[in-house]
Amino acid sequence: ESSHTNRKKMVEKMAQNAHQMSVKGPDGRPITLEDLPKPGITRWVTRRKAEVVAAVSGGLLSEGEACERYSLSEEEFEGWRALYSKHGRKGLRTTRIQQYR
Repeated sequence: ESSHTNRKKMVEKMAQNAHQMSVKGPDGRPITLEDLPKPGITRWVTRRKAEVVAAVSGGLLSEGEACERYSLSEEEFEGWRALYSKHGRKGLRTTRIQQYR
């Protein structure tokens, strides 16, 4: 086989692996890109925020990809990440933000 064909097969295999890749979710179970909230979501419950933070922390997608996919500002995502790392999922409750800052 030619090196071009081998390279093409390698790239296809990498793309398959990326789709199958999973990281530890906020509840300890593995999550994949398919498990994440759909782009365009407008109702952000704590579980969904935590899943996105876990996906970025685990390398499933980059912070930039998450911000673009969900129309988030860098500041908004950084706020989620900080609250989640300091207080866990309960820190992501919007009604409680003042309590946790």
